[in-house]
Amino acid sequence: MSVKPSLAALSCVALAVLLPSPAQATPSSGVTAQVLFETTVPAMTGSAETGATDLTLRRIEIAPGGTTGWHYHDGPVYAFVESGVLTRTLDDCTTVVTAAGQAITENFGSDHVHIGSNFGQVPLVLLAFYTEPEGKPLSEDAPAVTC
Repeated sequence: MSVKPSLAALSCVALAVLLPSPAQATPSSGVTAQVLFETTVPAMTGSAETGATDLTLRRIEIAPGGTTGWHYHDGPVYAFVESGVLTRTLDDCTTVVTAAGQAITENFGSDHVHIGSNFGQVPLVLLAFYTEPEGKPLSEDAPAVTC
């Protein structure tokens, strides 16, 4: 007995092979973090903000050669480079280098994808202060940008 595959089944296989797969998030490597403080504050009366805000302070260490993976934030992030050198590649493929003793602010939203890397020989240590809408993660994974 011979089995003839249906046209629908063949079409599904052809589509699966020919269509590009969706872009995948890039995982972090060599990153450890410790939460130093976290709380939620309600929206202030008269504020443009409509909901509560999660405030989180973290100490982040990125080993030499480590990376955060491509990601974005749903709210502003402010960070201080305690030691080492942070190299950020932004969504427009520009690179921003921040040395120990300097501070950064990060734009937020899915149109501000970036990756943080430690190309140095010593651990990179950051103190990062996140101001995210209540219940949102500290960062959202994103597909790698092609530079």
